Amino acid sequence: MARNRFHVKKGDTVLVIGGDDRSYADRRRQGEVLEADHRAGRVLVQGINMQVKHQRRTQRHPAGGKAERPGPIHASNVMLVCPSCDQPTRIRRRVREGTRVRVCRKCGKDID
Repeated sequence: MARNRFHVKKGDTVLVIGGDDRSYADRRRQGEVLEADHRAGRVLVQGINMQVKHQRRTQRHPAGGKAERPGPIHASNVMLVCPSCDQPTRIRRRVREGTRVRVCRKCGKDID
């Protein structure tokens, strides 16, 4: 089984660069990664690809109604924004002190 290596992790800021017609308006918007699913190759980005979940009335939610939550988008449709230079960038991996770290291709500084 092939292991997927992601260029983004939970907590990273990403730029949405593509997606289906539902998220067309979300392109070129930034958000924080809430969750990264390595098996499916998808990420949840805060405020991007919002979906409506209808909730029935229960004792916990007496009002019921509609709840919005972000839907998953494919990891290839997001680009990491470097925290140092604040630019969308690809990454390079290097080994520093025995651990692999992500490195910005534009400014050369460590991301992790």
